[in-house]
Amino acid sequence: MTILIPILGDQLTPAITSLDGVDAASAVVLMMEVADETTYVRHHKKKIAFILAAMRHHAERLRGLGWTVDYVPLDDPDNAGSFTGEIARAIERHAPERIIVTEAGEWRVAAMLENWETLFGLPVEIRADTRFIASHAAFEAWCEGRKQLRMEYFYREMRRETGLLMNGDEPAGGIWNYDSENRKPAERDLLMPRPIAFRPDATTRAVIALVADRFADHPGTLDTFTFAVTHEEAMRQQRHFLNDALPRFGDYQDAMLSDEPYLWHSTLSPYLNAGLLDPLDLCRKVEARWRDGDVPLNAAEGFIRQIIGWREYVRGIYWREGPDYVRRNFLGAKRALPGFYWSGETDMNCLSQAIGQTLDLAYAHHIQRLMITGNFALLIGADPAQVHQWYLEVYADAYEWVELPNTLGMSQFGDGGLLGSKPYAASGAYINRMSDYCRRCRYDVKQRTGEDACPFNALYWDFLARNEARLGDNPRLAMPYRTWAKMAAADKRAIRAAAHAFLDRLDEADTRV
Repeated sequence: MTILIPILGDQLTPAITSLDGVDAASAVVLMMEVADETTYVRHHKKKIAFILAAMRHHAERLRGLGWTVDYVPLDDPDNAGSFTGEIARAIERHAPERIIVTEAGEWRVAAMLENWETLFGLPVEIRADTRFIASHAAFEAWCEGRKQLRMEYFYREMRRETGLLMNGDEPAGGIWNYDSENRKPAERDLLMPRPIAFRPDATTRAVIALVADRFADHPGTLDTFTFAVTHEEAMRQQRHFLNDALPRFGDYQDAMLSDEPYLWHSTLSPYLNAGLLDPLDLCRKVEARWRDGDVPLNAAEGFIRQIIGWREYVRGIYWREGPDYVRRNFLGAKRALPGFYWSGETDMNCLSQAIGQTLDLAYAHHIQRLMITGNFALLIGADPAQVHQWYLEVYADAYEWVELPNTLGMSQFGDGGLLGSKPYAASGAYINRMSDYCRRCRYDVKQRTGEDACPFNALYWDFLARNEARLGDNPRLAMPYRTWAKMAAADKRAIRAAAHAFLDRLDEADTRV
C-alpha cells in the first residue's frame, strides 16, 4: 500500500502530523514548487527564494531520515503549476491508495485540500496542525459567550495551559503583561547585535538564480540573501537571539533607529512560520533564560506574549471569521496606496526607512509595520484590502493566517474593533518619541500646518474628524476627541485644509511627498 503525503511550503518540520505514525517504507512524500503559490500575489523576490530554498533543503533532510521524497521543482517542464495539478500527476506516478495531509494554513489552500477526495476518488485524511497550542475547537470554546475577543485574556489562558512564566496559578512577577516596560526609545549602541548572515550554498544559489529569472517584476531585491534555509541554520539564529539580543529586547522592542533594521529583535518569524523552528520550544528556552537570571522578566514576557499570545490569537481569529474577513472595511477607506510603497522614494524619512528596508530585506519589525507604514495607510484612508495585499507581498514571514488579522484588523481597523479596541492612529509625536527618524527628515515634526509640517500631524486630526461618526464613542479615543473639540474653528479648518492639500498631492502620481 502506498500513501501519498503532500508537504506544503510552510510545513517544513519532520514532526508534522501528516508523517506521524506512518511507515516511511509505505509512503511517498510529495513536495511541490508551483506557479500558483509564487504568483497569487507578487511576493517579494527574497520571500520566494527563502521558501523555495528552505523547501529544497527540507526535502534532503527528510530523505536523510528515510523518507522517499518526490520533489517537483518550479522549472520542471511538466510542472502543472498548482497543488491540485501536481497531486493529479503524482497519483499517476505512484498509484497511492490514500492521501494524508496536514491541514492548510490558509482558506485558499484549505479549499483545495477539501476537494481532493471528490476530485480524485481517493480517501484523503486531513490532520490537525499540532504546531499550534490552541486548536480551532479550543479557540472557538474560548470565544463562546464573550462580547469582546481581547487578546490579553486569551493570552492568559495560553499562559495557564502551557505553564510558561507561571508560579503555580499566578503569573511570574505578579502581573500578566509588561508591555508598559517595553517602550523605551533606543540610542545607538556599537555593541548592538546583528542577525547571522548565512552564506547561500549551491542549492540556495540555484534558487536565487531561478527567482531572478522568473520573478524580475516582483518587488524587492535579491542582493545579499542571508536567510537561514535549514533547521540547523535557524537554530543557530535562535541561539544567537537568546544569547545576544533577548536580554535587551524587552526594553527596546518598540524602538526604531535610522539604518538599523534589526535592533534587538529575533528575526525568527520566517523560520517559525515556515516550520523550521518550534514555537513552544523557543518559548520554553526564553523562559529558561529568565529563570536562570540571564534576561529580565519584561524581555521574556514581551517575547513570549508575541508567540503564544498574538501569534496564536490571530490564527484563531483568521479561522473563526472565515474567508470573507478580507473584505471588511469598517471605515469605508478606498484610497489607493501611494506608489512609494513599492519604491521607498518619499521625503518622509520614517516611511523611507521602513519601506526601504522592507524592499531590501523582506523584513521590518512589528512597530515599523504598525506605527509607520500601517499608521500612514490608516491616516490617509487607504483601502484595507490593498494594504493587506502589500503586507502579504513584501514580508518573508507573511502568510495570510497571520498577516491578514494583523493588517486588516489591528493596523487598519477594518473589522471595526473585533481584534483591537481602537485604531492604531498616531501623529508625528509618537514617531519622534520612539525613533530618531524625525531628526533627519525634511519635515518638522513639531508643526501641524505649513509646507514644512510633518504630514502625520494634520493627517492624524483629519482622520479623527472624518471618522467621528464611527469612532467618536470609542472610550479609548475620548481624550483626543476632547482635544479636537476644544480647538478653535480656524485651527480646525487650517489642519483639515493642510491634510486635504497633502492628500491631493499624494494622488498626483508624479509628485514626491
